Amino acid sequence: MANGTNVKTYVDGAWHDDDVPVMRAGDHATFQGTTVFDGARYVNGLAPDLRRHCDRVVRSAKALGLHPGKTGEEIHDIVWEGLKRYPKDTPVYIRPNFFGIDGGAYGIVPAESEAGFFVCLEEVPIGAPDAVSTLSTTRFHRPILNTAVLDAKAGCLYPNNARMLMEARSKGFDNALVCDAMGNVAETATANVFMVRDGEVFTPIPNGTFLNGITRQRHMKNLRADGYTVTETVLTFDDFRAADEVFMSGNLNKVTPVVAFEDTHYQHGPIARRARELYWDWAASAA
Repeated sequence: MANGTNVKTYVDGAWHDDDVPVMRAGDHATFQGTTVFDGARYVNGLAPDLRRHCDRVVRSAKALGLHPGKTGEEIHDIVWEGLKRYPKDTPVYIRPNFFGIDGGAYGIVPAESEAGFFVCLEEVPIGAPDAVSTLSTTRFHRPILNTAVLDAKAGCLYPNNARMLMEARSKGFDNALVCDAMGNVAETATANVFMVRDGEVFTPIPNGTFLNGITRQRHMKNLRADGYTVTETVLTFDDFRAADEVFMSGNLNKVTPVVAFEDTHYQHGPIARRARELYWDWAASAA
């Protein structure tokens, strides 16, 4: 079941205008969870940082012990070939994937043979500029690198995110603000996170418990170039309760302002609006 509509799939060297099967019952990925993916966006003919996303899925595959048979450059070209199947104004979510086919030692280690590969393109609207979110705490936290493959964007990590979201939604909130094992804020259940206090932008410092997102990095660079001070540091729930403004950063919607963290309420702030403007201005200039 796709998350979007108008699905197009690249598998076995060809594009298909459909959501087609890509794995078999006996594949390593179906019983050992050896899948990695990345997510990028196509909006109004622009695919910001697409090559960086394609390079990252290759790194993710290697981190999970898979042997990718495609380079980032090759994936980039394949994706653009598929995007030509959509009208320019169609918002598309881009998802290149590698997965384990054969098993190695004990059937647990992926074999050294080439991993499976496919690309899924889906029509998914991007969040409107006035779309907002609310956050709650969660009893679940991000794992550490010795206990999970956190240097990969791996499918096996997402059940933990799912239970964070389910807990938050059971409390009446959209998403969860998530800590690492030390009790410091890492990200939300679905995206990186920023907060603003007295005009300065803060974001959790990458410590190996969450991905240092490509879109996160782009926002930091854009905001600094626009004259803002952006500080990566250790942050707690109390820091977020004392913030003037909070927003999330991810590939799906790029910027999502947060208007509440449990009983703490925020404005749909000017820096979130500015981050969105700067991002799409940069994307147009880099095309």
